[in-house]
Amino acid sequence: MAIKETLTEEVEKILSTKWDVRDGTVIPTSDSVGLGSGAVKIKATFLYADLAGSSALAANCPWETTAKIIRAYLNICTRLIKAHGGEIRSFDGDRVMGIFIGDAPNTNAIKCARKIDWIVHNVLNEKAKRFASIKNNNILITHCVGIDTSDAVAVRAGIRNNNDLIWIGRAPSFAAKLSDIRSYPYTVYVSSDSFKVASNQDKTIWKTENFTYANKNYTVYKTLTPLQP
Repeated sequence: MAIKETLTEEVEKILSTKWDVRDGTVIPTSDSVGLGSGAVKIKATFLYADLAGSSALAANCPWETTAKIIRAYLNICTRLIKAHGGEIRSFDGDRVMGIFIGDAPNTNAIKCARKIDWIVHNVLNEKAKRFASIKNNNILITHCVGIDTSDAVAVRAGIRNNNDLIWIGRAPSFAAKLSDIRSYPYTVYVSSDSFKVASNQDKTIWKTENFTYANKNYTVYKTLTPLQP
């Protein structure tokens, strides 16, 4: 069968799917969601951490240096997400997505974000100066973390042996958009829905900002104050 006919049949098949949706009590993995029509709905908090300035690294640094910086950043994020009860469900270049559920997902995600921020600016940024290409070009290693909470649905996309979970819902998309903000020294952004249910937040260290997403205006919280692990 020609590829055109195959793709036409596959598009028709996918668009005609009747979803088999179940409520999830744990964060799903690819193996726990059916490839054809499986869908898992959960209430979760999503954290996206995104390294900023990758193009400047690639343009000014040897590939070996760029690779080390990206690996170090993803290592920081992954370890701290896991340490705060989150699960990693996606890597995308120099960006990572963590998902939090349980008793205090928003509090945990915000603590995690602020600790990532502390390590990036006080450890990674300083240690990166050992590389002449970073020091001589005055490259600042920075990033941004976005957090939101909502219902979300996980489904599998792709084909057999070549597939992954995709996440449908406001929180995964909104958190990703917040992580795209480049407004240093503000590098942690939290949706109002996440912030208002997180416990023990010192409001003196947070400022509000209007953010437009999907043609709607939202209030988000940002902070300059990292949290030492």
